[in-house]
Amino acid sequence: MIRIELDEPTLLRTRIATSPLWEVLTSLLLLHRNPIEAPWPYTGWARHARRVLDDVPATAPARLLTIGLPAPDFLSPIPTLAAPTLADQLAELRATPAEVIAEQIPHYYHPDDLPEWLRPFIKERRAALDRLADGIQAYWDAAIAPWWPAMQAALDEEVLHRARALAAYGPDALLENLHERVRWNKPVLTLVKPSEQQFTAVNQRLLLLPLIFSEGALVCATDHPEIIAVSYQARGAAVLAEGGPVPAARTTPATDRLAVLVGRGRAQVLRALARPATTAGLAATLGLAPSTVSEQLSALLAAGVVHRRRVGRRVLYGLEPAGLALVQLVGDEPTSASA
Repeated sequence: MIRIELDEPTLLRTRIATSPLWEVLTSLLLLHRNPIEAPWPYTGWARHARRVLDDVPATAPARLLTIGLPAPDFLSPIPTLAAPTLADQLAELRATPAEVIAEQIPHYYHPDDLPEWLRPFIKERRAALDRLADGIQAYWDAAIAPWWPAMQAALDEEVLHRARALAAYGPDALLENLHERVRWNKPVLTLVKPSEQQFTAVNQRLLLLPLIFSEGALVCATDHPEIIAVSYQARGAAVLAEGGPVPAARTTPATDRLAVLVGRGRAQVLRALARPATTAGLAATLGLAPSTVSEQLSALLAAGVVHRRRVGRRVLYGLEPAGLALVQLVGDEPTSASA
């Protein structure tokens, strides 16, 4: 168990963010801890990711994230933005100051017993950080990016749901219902893990990070002087079980009743919004130009069947009750041409 005692100021500063870099970390941990076959819903994705690691040499440096655990937090820094891109986080990783590395490493290793894989981050800091960032980028591009639009939509929905709970009921209620492996018995937050550790957070900030890949590990970062960061398993990981980056919902029956009613493009968008998504996410999922998706969304918004909400820097679209009714009552059972 990892037990974190939170004082009241830390608890009251609870915030929620997403982290593509932590998705990379926990996805690699998922592969590392399931060398034969990953559990559902990760099975198909894991087979693809293992092929990437075997066949794309440029991904090799990313494996450093799972070599020595626990490892200093500078290798996978906590996000400084509410919804950073991977580019944002890799830029911060590349710019890690020497003093941060020098401060964190002694928390994990004695200077006389430093492992070989960690030495380059002291002796040739910039080159080592660049190699790691390049490896992470290569792994991301081949193993995660094709699934990212759907993952991001699921994470946006999760953040919106948790932010509403935090605003309406406060941090105690949020932590009590976060996840079965995250337990809140005020003032102690417990992560159900094999290791035994204990921390005290005094006048800091608790940052919660929902992750699609947190099934691989619950991650806790304590090296930052002002922030305690804790990951948990986000809802919506089933997006990885759909067999690939493009969902199978794009059926083309002889007569699509929803398409007849609202048009083929709008029918595609309505079906895809069964899970809230951004314009870019919809475009990637449906294989359409963002301008086309934007035009369809504008019409659906005007008709009152779709809503729009801002989550951090992104705008998330979802179905209004009328839109959900359209999909369920008209769009679920297409008729054949001979009917």
